[in-house]
Amino acid sequence: MNQASVSPQVKKVLPLILATAIFMLMLDSTILNTSLPSIAADLKESPLNMQNAIVSYVLTVALLMPISGFMADRFGTKKVFIFALIVFAIGSLFCSISQNLNQLVVSRVIQGIGGSMMTPVGRLTLIKTFPKNEVVQAMNYAIVPALIGPILGPLVGGYLVDYLSWHWIFLINLPIAIMGVILSMIYLPDFRTVSSVFDLKGFLIFAAGTFILSISLELLGNSVQTTPLLFGLFLGFLLLYFYYRHAKKIDDPIFPLDLFRVRTFRVGIIGNLATRIGISSVPLLLPLMIQVAYGRSAVISGWIVAPMALTAMFGKSVVIRILNRFGYRNTLMTNTLIIGFLIACLAIPGIDSSIFWHIPIIAVLGFFNSIQFTSMNSIAIANLRPYHTSSGNSLLSVNQQLAIGFGIAFGLVVLKLFEGDVSLIHNEIHNAFRYTFLIIGGLTMLSALVFQKLHFRDGDNLTSQRS
Repeated sequence: MNQASVSPQVKKVLPLILATAIFMLMLDSTILNTSLPSIAADLKESPLNMQNAIVSYVLTVALLMPISGFMADRFGTKKVFIFALIVFAIGSLFCSISQNLNQLVVSRVIQGIGGSMMTPVGRLTLIKTFPKNEVVQAMNYAIVPALIGPILGPLVGGYLVDYLSWHWIFLINLPIAIMGVILSMIYLPDFRTVSSVFDLKGFLIFAAGTFILSISLELLGNSVQTTPLLFGLFLGFLLLYFYYRHAKKIDDPIFPLDLFRVRTFRVGIIGNLATRIGISSVPLLLPLMIQVAYGRSAVISGWIVAPMALTAMFGKSVVIRILNRFGYRNTLMTNTLIIGFLIACLAIPGIDSSIFWHIPIIAVLGFFNSIQFTSMNSIAIANLRPYHTSSGNSLLSVNQQLAIGFGIAFGLVVLKLFEGDVSLIHNEIHNAFRYTFLIIGGLTMLSALVFQKLHFRDGDNLTSQRS
């Protein structure tokens, strides 16, 4: 199938199909964040040691995403997307019947296998369906309905945990997945590309390096000795260097090095990684603080976090006008500084202050996060050649998942360091959360320097024809 043969009706439904996938992913992640303390209590674990339930999913997605583009090119976007939806639903079912942390982690890995292909293949289908000057708007149509997930996630998760059982939070995915499968069978275009032999050696080297780096950060969060940690980081980066050497020698590596010659892609990738490390820790740390430090229920934490998604929907509706007026460079630099400042502001309310002071901060943060994600993702693919679209899209998705995993690990590492310093926090865990928000907010502001590498005219091909 080619772009010209796609009917107008399919173009109307396609963003909804992609929204179905993103909705499940966002609903699942936000429900889990607000439910971790209750899950930890049921499984007799510390809430601060529950990152395995999140990182196992993120790591699986990051490891398997590199093959999503190849799978879509080889077997067709339609079959792969439907397969991903089914596997994700099966993983959700297994999560709902897990009886201990190990079972939950294994079930999250199964979810990760589906999630590793679901969003990138759906987004790849959308990119191949719409002309370049319509991609940003099409992505917005796909993401705006999906933002209902983060709104419902904290609230529904809170009520289910407080009044029923945390096991039910995963069952919500099943009817959504069924709807996605039905819509995909009817409307999803089936794009295929003649591809060469899969770069298995490159994939294994890249996956091994990614896995070791992620495990090293996981060990850092568990306060292991420094020597094995440093060895793991060294080995991970060494394997990535070996991948670089490997990719230079073959014609069709899984991630062509030519991708990094495209300046906008290079800045988009680095900016995604640097900025998301700070941003990704907030949806986990804030519900934890509300429930652990303030002693409030999951429902209360859900109501406080939910405005973040509401304002994000508004951000999606105005991002094109903002980019048209200020350009990608100015927008991303200023927006990143604002996000970092707002994260740091979460440290202002004291333990004796009203917990609802966090609501205006988190609401404004959601607006600017929305602008940030749309701008970073679209500038990364702005100047990719058609034959690099699949691999570039996959690498962008891998990068985002790694940034989320690194952000969660980094946030919990900083929190645990402050938690262990009794004299600094005066034996009050709320102060540990406050200092953590200050650290990650400051680092997020520093990441704005990445976007200085953009030119003032970068991204004009994506927005110049939009009002």
